[in-house]
Amino acid sequence: MLKLNIKNETSRLRAVVLGTAESNGGVPKVEDCYDPKSVQHVIAGTYPKEEDMISEMDAVEAVLKKYNVDVFRPKVIENYNQIFSRDIAFVIDDKLVKANILPDRDQEIDAINHVISKIEPENIIKLPEECHVEGGDVMPWNDYIFVGTYSGEDYSDHITARTNIDAVIALQELFPDKTVKSFELRKDNTDPKENALHLDCCFQPIGKDKAILHKNGFLVEKEYEWLLNFFGKENVFEITKEEMYNMNSNVFSISEDVIISEKNFTRLNSWLRENGFTVEEVPYAEIAKQEGLLRCSTMPLIRD
Repeated sequence: MLKLNIKNETSRLRAVVLGTAESNGGVPKVEDCYDPKSVQHVIAGTYPKEEDMISEMDAVEAVLKKYNVDVFRPKVIENYNQIFSRDIAFVIDDKLVKANILPDRDQEIDAINHVISKIEPENIIKLPEECHVEGGDVMPWNDYIFVGTYSGEDYSDHITARTNIDAVIALQELFPDKTVKSFELRKDNTDPKENALHLDCCFQPIGKDKAILHKNGFLVEKEYEWLLNFFGKENVFEITKEEMYNMNSNVFSISEDVIISEKNFTRLNSWLRENGFTVEEVPYAEIAKQEGLLRCSTMPLIRD
């Protein structure tokens, strides 16, 4: 059996689900895209090719195995996008919470049944139907759970609004000993530079006490300021709108001092190295075209 254990984003990783780009389903129609960045690339004829995405994910798997991490992959569903395993479920403490995601994506959770069957049934949680949540919006950070949300009355008009206040309340009830802190995110169906699809598109804790942050991703300046003060200005790497668009906050920590990052993130990667991190660079620019990157395509199961 798998003994789930996730307290935060950066403790030493032992087991993870990494999505797959095999049999990805080809280029979607514009009306079938879930985010504005994918739409841009479909229209421009630059949507990523399956073989390129497979080789990018293989590079990540190689890094994980180099650090002796157990890597689980989903069973392949024909002609189906299964890259972003973070969306379908997430682990906090010893509980796996199944996400209530876009109904079109229900099959994705079935494709990791070989993993879920290794978890004690009482540790698997399905939230009530009215709770919308995706793993990219949920970040355990020791005594806190940070959650990206959108509570505007036009919630249902935004294909980019993935986590609602009902889910925030449900998480607080599930984990009463933690402080669940929600952040209103900026949503835009058409302009990817004005859209924070998930919390990890504009924020991520790294190391013991540092963070990557993008101010414009937050709708409420006070909430952004809270994070800035929580980590301390000197510990925060502030990314530009262009860097947010390229998903610079969406790196993935193997441990408190080892981070997998995209090889083109030159400014971020230099800062990380200056601050004592080992940076494992991988090519991931093709996958980034779907408004997701390294954190989005990994679902950690066990950390120390």
